[in-house]
Amino acid sequence: MLYGKLIKPLLFSLPPEQAHHIVTATLSLLGKVPGGRWLLHKLYATEDPSLEREVFGIRFKNPVGMAAGFDRYGHIYRELSAMGFGFVEVGSITPKRQPGNPKPRIFRLDAARALLNRVGICSHGLDRAVAHLRQPRGEAIVGCNIGKNTATPCDQAPADYLKCFRNLYQYADYFTINVACDPGQKAASYQTRENITKILEPLFEFRRGQNQYRPILLKVSPDLSDETIDLMTDIMLDTPLDGMVAVNATVSREGVDRLEATRIGAGVVSGQPLTQRALEVVRRIHTRSGGNFPIIGVGGIMTPDDAKAMLDAGADLLQLYTGYIYNGPGLVRDICRALVADAEAKAAAERAATERAATERAAAERAAAEKTTAKPAAQQLPAKHTPQPAATAPAPENAENAEPAPAESRTPAQSGPDSEQPES
Repeated sequence: MLYGKLIKPLLFSLPPEQAHHIVTATLSLLGKVPGGRWLLHKLYATEDPSLEREVFGIRFKNPVGMAAGFDRYGHIYRELSAMGFGFVEVGSITPKRQPGNPKPRIFRLDAARALLNRVGICSHGLDRAVAHLRQPRGEAIVGCNIGKNTATPCDQAPADYLKCFRNLYQYADYFTINVACDPGQKAASYQTRENITKILEPLFEFRRGQNQYRPILLKVSPDLSDETIDLMTDIMLDTPLDGMVAVNATVSREGVDRLEATRIGAGVVSGQPLTQRALEVVRRIHTRSGGNFPIIGVGGIMTPDDAKAMLDAGADLLQLYTGYIYNGPGLVRDICRALVADAEAKAAAERAATERAATERAAAERAAAEKTTAKPAAQQLPAKHTPQPAATAPAPENAENAEPAPAESRTPAQSGPDSEQPES
């Protein structure tokens, strides 16, 4: 509420990069003030056991992370973690310092709820990143997005990636390999199986000799064809790659004001125009891999519903960037609360189903018991007795001359008329 009514109007009155600098500087300052991170946590963080995830061997407090590009230099990841992010991906980090492209290089497309940027990779270099990342981090989970220097020829790129990987290995929880040769160009020109394998193989080889395991993920562009997305997925299936990050920003102008975009010029677009393509790519990777490899879904997550759609498409974790800029830090809290509400509703439905099944089972058992009890009772009833008429002894042939039997020897069957006479 405060962000939308006060902070956002102030920030959006400034050039985007200046506003970004103010935000990151403020967070850095709060991190140095006693109780600053505690205050950020109280204001924005949501904690619940249902939010916890274990992905590629790492336990995340929730699935919502900050994408690479926001904390370019790795100096505010602890503050972002305190605000409720389950993890923070810093970078891109390159071996040498480089300033990126000339300013202005970030532009807001408010009508489309998007950003257009041509920053390139703006990095303070490997040594500065190590200095930040070696600081005590508490429970913060940090991924390192690594790339090559712009001046490095593409055929020498593997050496740049390996240098970053080796020097950051003990400080990162996982690595994301940003394979775009020149950010902002069409990614398909470099993302071939041969080039990707040349970058990844030295990283796998170095990791084999370490005591600690660091997951390696490959980040893919939404501008790749579906066939190339399948190729990237097959690389994951055929190598020790641990997962995918999908997707990066796009060179497409679909969903934005083309006149405005043309006026601004070159760059890549992030935000709401990317939502559907990001879902398509994540769903495609999830389907082709059989759901057996982790996916970090990023791109166009602007609302809690977008976050849930991304998880439904097959993502295990999420990352925000443009949605965070347009909605503020409350978006992390809102997504987490929505996921908690869904988990509670699911648990309640499962309890209701379990109770209903137990009730039905108990009723069936009672009915069976009553039926079993009634059957033996019916079998034990005496047979209905039908009286038989008394047998009459045949009269002797010479009944007139026959002597009567002694009274004490008569039986009921032998009793004649005399037996019914009253005593005198």
